[in-house]
Amino acid sequence: MSSAFGVLRFLSLLTFSILALGAGPALSQEFTFDAKANEKMAKRLQIPVFFAVPESAYAPLPKLTKTSDRLLAFKHPDANGSNVGLRLFVANRSGLSKRLAKSGLVQTGDLLLTFRAEWGGAGAYPNIQMGISHTGIAYVKDGAVHNLDNPMDQVYLGPRLNGDLTSEHYRTLNLIHVIRPRGLTGQQRANILGWATRLGGSASKVYPSQIKFNTDYNAPKYKSGRPVEFVKQLGQIALGQNPPGTIDLYCSEFAWSLLSLKDCDPKTSGDAFKASGIPACVKQPMQPMEAVGTFVGSRNKSSNAGLADGPLLVVDALKLPDAKRRAVLQSVFDENPERASKMSIGHQQMSKSVQSNFTYLRSYYVTAISDNVLTRSSARVRGAFIRSIVTVNYSPTSFLVNTLLPPDNSNRTMDYVATILIE
Repeated sequence: MSSAFGVLRFLSLLTFSILALGAGPALSQEFTFDAKANEKMAKRLQIPVFFAVPESAYAPLPKLTKTSDRLLAFKHPDANGSNVGLRLFVANRSGLSKRLAKSGLVQTGDLLLTFRAEWGGAGAYPNIQMGISHTGIAYVKDGAVHNLDNPMDQVYLGPRLNGDLTSEHYRTLNLIHVIRPRGLTGQQRANILGWATRLGGSASKVYPSQIKFNTDYNAPKYKSGRPVEFVKQLGQIALGQNPPGTIDLYCSEFAWSLLSLKDCDPKTSGDAFKASGIPACVKQPMQPMEAVGTFVGSRNKSSNAGLADGPLLVVDALKLPDAKRRAVLQSVFDENPERASKMSIGHQQMSKSVQSNFTYLRSYYVTAISDNVLTRSSARVRGAFIRSIVTVNYSPTSFLVNTLLPPDNSNRTMDYVATILIE
């Protein structure tokens, strides 16, 4: 009897140990590089190198909980030995929102940028946008990642408006960049969750009667030096205070406004939103950008990036010889009608409307990071002119561009987390 009991006890302890090991720290995962997988992924993505990002843009990540999805550290084949690439979370579509939450990859307050790899090389507009066409915001609730977007309709939030990444928009996507506001505290995430659930839960009531979609991305509500009344109004709508009039916000403007509420607790800030003036807790999450920034000209810790600086900053990180660098920068402005036809009608129209500005931008690009001091000096003059003709803004791409500033830059408020590749 005692011998049999000893065997059973040994087997029980062995089983417990195996289960314990399986549930412990060993079941974690990191993004790893594999040469063969990298080659296959390069052929699959077929993106220009300036659609990737330097490693300095990456968010620090803890080890993620073990998942059935693959985590690949992709290095672009044209990176010239530099660490320019993407963190790829290669995932099956079914059950994605729950696996993302369980893995810990996506957190409340993260930005979800729609990434169109097929835009690569299509022309100046899609290249400058780095293939990004839309911005949503993520929040984690009941063990799943949810999305909140404007338009707050079935196309983006799904038939039941519950935003679980299964709407028509997200169901037909293959790539999503995840961008994380830096240094969010637990309380700030709780606040964002509160605002997001209030807005998402009342979407059928407030859209489009109180919140509409701004179709003109060149007409932001933000004006330098003026109060952000539109952010206050968004908060009032979320709190059910029914302010007079409506606000129309495009996708990235909506996300920027929601993140501006991160220091406001929706449970306790009702009176502040009823009072005159802007509540003291409203703080912008990222400085809206001018057309081109000052970083490439000054490279100091307080310089900024610009809306159109994305490819320029990526190419700068490649440390190419001057002639080769000029060739890559020129390719940003090469037109490919076949690829351009893959853009939506709205983006094709936007491309045509800003085409005249690209003449100035091309000259700026090929001179801004030249090895020649006099050439760089002339670029500063061109940059000042471009800034004078374009309104400050927060385009969908601007959140990714912000991550391209050095980590110690005072204007850097965003980090690149990863790119979700949905199979």
